[in-house]
Amino acid sequence: MKLKVCLIQDNPIFFDKEKTFQKVEKLSTQYAKEGNKLIVFPESFIPGYPRGFSFGAKIGSRTEEGRNLYATYHANSFDLESKDLERLESLSRELEIYLVIGVTEKTNANGSLFCSMLYFSPKGFLGVHRKIKPTGTERLIWAEESGKSLVSFDTKIGKLGGLICWENYMPLARMAMYQKGVEIYIAPTADARENWISTMRHIALEGRCFVLGCNQFFTKSMYSDEFQKELMEDPEIICNGGSVIVSPMGEILAGPLFGKSGVVSAEIDLNQIIKSKLDFDPIGHYNRSDIFELIVKDQPEIQKERN
Repeated sequence: MKLKVCLIQDNPIFFDKEKTFQKVEKLSTQYAKEGNKLIVFPESFIPGYPRGFSFGAKIGSRTEEGRNLYATYHANSFDLESKDLERLESLSRELEIYLVIGVTEKTNANGSLFCSMLYFSPKGFLGVHRKIKPTGTERLIWAEESGKSLVSFDTKIGKLGGLICWENYMPLARMAMYQKGVEIYIAPTADARENWISTMRHIALEGRCFVLGCNQFFTKSMYSDEFQKELMEDPEIICNGGSVIVSPMGEILAGPLFGKSGVVSAEIDLNQIIKSKLDFDPIGHYNRSDIFELIVKDQPEIQKERN
């Protein structure tokens, strides 16, 4: 099967859920018209990845201003139990696309937030992956999820799954995805280093899957004046992009795109996955199950897309 996919490397309207929703709808409509059947947005695109923000916290103390900023971030975060979900379901259905988007998610269960990746098909919501380990000071604002979050989906366009940003440096988390036979491995990120591209190529070669690494492009001037005050010591380019599409043989098919907003798009052929497994298959003839066994607590079975 051949499939046209695209990665949206752009910026949200920071901390403004409604305006960012409008941007998601506009961009998705634009690139669906160009024949893209799978559209991917970066990590925490709604309502924005808060790079450079301290939320007034240091070891031993927090500020009232930082708590107020967290409350604003929380208020603009995505709620699966609200019309937020219906809005993206409607978008995917109307455009007849598969949509994968990074969000900061709030729940009614508590006041904690999650860094999440949402999956949609033309039939509706498929499911959510929540980051199992936020990196560094991300742990201040994002909780971590259990193995039940390591989801994968058997769809009409292939088996979808993936991890967010530095989860991709966790070997056992990657293997948890490979064990489900993921064919299109999606990796939204906020990592704009050039050596991140090496990580994407390694995963493609290791997992014998297509890898879609999607990042944002963001400059300080894109923030409102209020938020720019938080970033006085940061350079003008906050996040330099680097979105890339990689084949199961580790070859770059499109990108990496650095230094500007844009779209990284390519036609992928799932038959290449079978060809790539002639000499290496991490869950087949290169899997020494007589020596190694990976048990992932609470990981769900791959879920089939409903008809």
